[in-house]
Amino acid sequence: MTVPASDPFLLVGLGNPGRAYRANRHNAGFMALDRLARSIGTTFSRSQLDALVTDGRLDGHKVILAKPQTYMNLVGRSVGALSRYYRIPISQLVVVCDDLDLPLGSLRLRPAGGTAGHKGMASILEHLGTPDFPRLRLGIGRPPGRMDPADFVLQDFSADESTAVESMLDRAVECLSGTVVGGIQQAMTRFNTGAE
Repeated sequence: MTVPASDPFLLVGLGNPGRAYRANRHNAGFMALDRLARSIGTTFSRSQLDALVTDGRLDGHKVILAKPQTYMNLVGRSVGALSRYYRIPISQLVVVCDDLDLPLGSLRLRPAGGTAGHKGMASILEHLGTPDFPRLRLGIGRPPGRMDPADFVLQDFSADESTAVESMLDRAVECLSGTVVGGIQQAMTRFNTGAE
């Protein structure tokens, strides 16, 4: 179902704040939102409710973009406050996050779901009181050997992975645009890739 252009979307990218984390796997959500902001000609120029926030339009649809600036396990506080402040219907809040269980470079858009062990998603679920919010998961692959997943997600993407990451981020922008303009079902059909 196509969403009326008058109803805004809140698009939230997850990551950890600070220069040291900028290129980490765990910051794939931030990377996707930065790329989307550039594509619509805006920048994250204001701070609001523990997040960097900007807004713009996608084919006439108003979008609010947010990057929570708490650490990952506390992002729900910001996401809950922003969704209430802007009176965003839960179906028009889309959270973008990294996912260890998806192959590097793959996308998975879903209208609802669990946390899959992701502390940021767990925090959002806690503050919203429901798992029924759309999420776009970006595949970052599994840690090699016996590496602790907590260490792996805080590593930067390697130079060898850059082509796959760049392609994934470009498709994430297209997927978010498709979700806003044409609805989540259409976007899922077009963009979901990689093994579940």
